[in-house]
Amino acid sequence: MSLTDNQLIINAQQGDMSSFEELVYRYDRHVLNIAKSFRNNDDDAKDIYQEVFMRVYRGLKNFQFKSEFSTWLFRVTTNVCITHQSRKKDHDSLNKEIYNNDDSSITLADTLTDNKSTDELAVGEDISKYINRALDELPPQQKMVFTLKYFEEYKIREIAEMMQCSEGAVKKYLFTATHKMRDRLKNIMREER
Repeated sequence: MSLTDNQLIINAQQGDMSSFEELVYRYDRHVLNIAKSFRNNDDDAKDIYQEVFMRVYRGLKNFQFKSEFSTWLFRVTTNVCITHQSRKKDHDSLNKEIYNNDDSSITLADTLTDNKSTDELAVGEDISKYINRALDELPPQQKMVFTLKYFEEYKIREIAEMMQCSEGAVKKYLFTATHKMRDRLKNIMREER
């Protein structure tokens, strides 16, 4: 029988590293998926992932069980993603790479096992570029809400808990982000028809 998150936390707070490692194991893919969705860059996602679990390790001793561990963890993840983007903007040059082909690279094996033609795959990759660019232009809070809602499929209430804001604020961020994305992508979608 596996231990609950709360039991693992209590054990980890008492210095049991294997309990902390089990918590990491339970949630690591989810944290990494949020980071990848937010940054569209494997290296940045890995940096975010590392920082999240370093913060969790340092902060776990103060965890007071006022919320679910997962809610607290994803709140930490959200904050790290937003601050990472702010720091990244400060260090990016004017020539920064907006889209990383490593994120959605297509191998020969992919084309052999997929029924899509090379042209269809190329069009899909081009559309992904435009979506990623439009997403990167959103302010951090809007980008996070959009990412959590549409890529990670969280409910408004859950996003509000993670971001420590009201559901109304989440809805406003989501509404604004969706309109900005539509506006930036409307010409691309016309071209594809």
